[in-house]
Amino acid sequence: MKIFKNKLNLQKEISKDNCLSFVPTMGGLHKGHLSLIKKAKRYKCKICVSIFVNPTQFNKKNDFKNYPRNLKLDIRKLKKLQINYLYLPSYRDIFSFKPKNKIYVDKFSKQLCGKFRKGHFRGVLNVVNRFLEIIDPKYIFLGIKDFQQLNLIDRHIKKNRIKTKVVECMTIREKNGVACSTRNLNLNKNELMIAANIYKYLFNLNKKIKKNYKLFKINTIKKDLFSLGATKIDYIKNLDIKNFYKKRKLKNKFKLFIAYYINNVRLIDNI
Repeated sequence: MKIFKNKLNLQKEISKDNCLSFVPTMGGLHKGHLSLIKKAKRYKCKICVSIFVNPTQFNKKNDFKNYPRNLKLDIRKLKKLQINYLYLPSYRDIFSFKPKNKIYVDKFSKQLCGKFRKGHFRGVLNVVNRFLEIIDPKYIFLGIKDFQQLNLIDRHIKKNRIKTKVVECMTIREKNGVACSTRNLNLNKNELMIAANIYKYLFNLNKKIKKNYKLFKINTIKKDLFSLGATKIDYIKNLDIKNFYKKRKLKNKFKLFIAYYINNVRLIDNI
């Protein structure tokens, strides 16, 4: 595994690679991240992983400051998976040039997390766009847990006719059902138990509302979630994943989306 901190050195190294798979991360690598890399291996391309905690996608300074980091452990995990390249850019290395492509922020960004995290998705799209221009990968691997983010990145890529193909990867869960997330590292044992109970509740709720949508009673659901230990709920919605703007059509597929807090830790999921 070769490690690069400078984009020009990285570009010189990868210029000879015809097929490159890219896995962007903010570090704190968990089983979800590792599953992205394992899936990328099946595409028979060389693999580049980035670790960069992007300050432009955080709404609060404390959230950025407290984001879990453990670079030494991350590097050990990546070496075991035998990836080809690890890119560890500085803020200046990423943001010191003017991108060719304009940032396309689809109107879907105004829903779900976008309503509660002003500017978050523009920050995400800005840094991903820069990574794509630096690395020019054939594939980018993204997890479905961050469904809205994945969808917006895909729309930005298609709008700008970028050649990179988005590869969707399934959500990886802990044994207790909680979706793997770097933010889980900020939860204690009791809080992890609360998260597990909330997942079980949502999983059973989703099965029920698929049979009878009238059971989706938002006030009752919120009351139940608070009783389970959620301290704040940004949203809980059941959306048609084929079209996020029109009324639901029974024949289409739906997902249950949620963003909630356990004390100061914000968690998202979709089922």
